[in-house]
Order: sequence, then structure tokens, then C-alpha cells
Amino acid sequence: MENLLIKLIRLHLLLVVTAVSAQLSVKRLNDPAIVAQHKRMVFESWGDWRPYPKYFLGVQTNFAYATVWGMWAPKINRDYKDGDDIRPLKPTGVQNQRFAQLKYEEEEAKKIKAASDTIYKRSVQDFAHWTSATVDADPLWLLYYKRMLKPITEFPNTPQNFMEWRLKDQQTYETLNSIGTLKRLQEELDMIKEKYSMSRSMDMPRGKRFLMYHETLLRWRKFAQELRKHNNKTTLLLDYKNILKNHSPYALPTAWSPASDRQVVQNIMLKYKNRY
Repeated sequence: MENLLIKLIRLHLLLVVTAVSAQLSVKRLNDPAIVAQHKRMVFESWGDWRPYPKYFLGVQTNFAYATVWGMWAPKINRDYKDGDDIRPLKPTGVQNQRFAQLKYEEEEAKKIKAASDTIYKRSVQDFAHWTSATVDADPLWLLYYKRMLKPITEFPNTPQNFMEWRLKDQQTYETLNSIGTLKRLQEELDMIKEKYSMSRSMDMPRGKRFLMYHETLLRWRKFAQELRKHNNKTTLLLDYKNILKNHSPYALPTAWSPASDRQVVQNIMLKYKNRY
């Protein structure tokens, strides 16, 4: 037991002596050439090409200089010494340019994030108008399109007479119906009402819904204008037809009826009895 204790003490002393000797054997080096290279690698100064050359009778005698910067040095070393200032942290250095580029990209990233947040918020706002359940509460619908598209809902789906078609009279209705104009107008009316129904009942983005509103409004205005044009044109045509019919040489007086000879003589006598 005592021998084991003695061995442990000796081992401990040996470790302490080894550590102390190792600390004493470490020597801090201060190589000026390495320090100069460190300065060139950052921002402090460009130059100080250590080791310096030494000359004896005009001949360079420093072997260290000759192997690092001189005639025996690698070509890359000589090009580095004779080349441009490439300190990365100088005012126009590559690293500073990277820092500036990084700062610029950070600012751009902030702008993109702000734009993305704006788009997201806008999307959240538009989502409330995506469903058809909330179309009646939309401000633009209440302020404009509800009033402008109201005539479409008030117009009958399948008009059956001149009053429902909003024509002047029955004769105009019969004329337009006979030439097939009302059939074509009915097809256009069906398309307008179908588009209006789709814009009110389908789920879609708010912008697309109002585009459909506007397209429906334009088609309705064109339909109403065409209906008025046919109404006026047909009425004018019928008026001309009646005028020509009344002035025809083969047309009979409206109040004329056949009479006997006796009635003819009596009418003549009554007409001229006060003149003679």
C-alpha cells in the first residue's frame, strides 16, 4: 500500500515538472515578415516587403529575400509583389465591396418583405370578398353596380308581349317577331342574365367579380340601345307604310260605303240646295 502511494506521488510530481518545463519551453515568435504579410492581408498597409534585400558590392546577398521575393522566388510571389494593391479591407477592397453588397441586399430583402406583407394583407382583405356569401356587403357594389345593374333584374327573363319588351305597340312587336329580331334579342338577353347570375353566385376573386359586373353592364347597355333602335326604326317604318297606303290611288276612303242611285241624287241635292 505504501509502495502504491509513493508511486502516485512520484507520478504527480513528474506531471507537474513536465507541465512547467513545457510552459518554459514555449517561446513567442515575432517575425517581422509575417507581421508585414498580416498587414497586407487586411487593411493596414500595402508594401513592407520583408525580408529586405542586402547588397554587397552591388550584389544581393540575402538568401531569404532571394527565395521569397527575389530571383529564386516563385513567379506567383513576384507577381504578387509587383501587382496591384489587393487588400480585402481597404476602402475599395473586395471584402468591403461584399459588405456593401450585403447591406444593399439586406435593404432589398426588407423591401421585398414589405411588399410581400402588403400583398398578404391585401389577399387577406380580398379573401372576405372571395365567397359569394358576402357580395351584397361590398362597398363598390352598394355604391355603383347595384344601381347600374338593377334594370337587368327588373327586365323579364322571357318577355311575351310588347309591354314586357318595352316596345311602343303591338304592331311593332309583331313586326320584330316576324322578322326574327326578337329571337336574336332573346338569346342576347339570356347570355346577359346568365353572366349576371354567375357574377353574383360563383366564388371568385373580388377583382374578377367586378370585371364580370362591368362586362355585364356594357353588354346590357348595348342590348338596351339596340332594342331602342329597333323600336324606333320599326315604328318609323310602320308610319311610312301607313302614309303610303293612305295615298295609294287604289286605296278606298276610310268612311266609304256603296250607295244606290237614289241616295247619290239625294246627297247631291242636299249638298247644293243652298247655292241656287
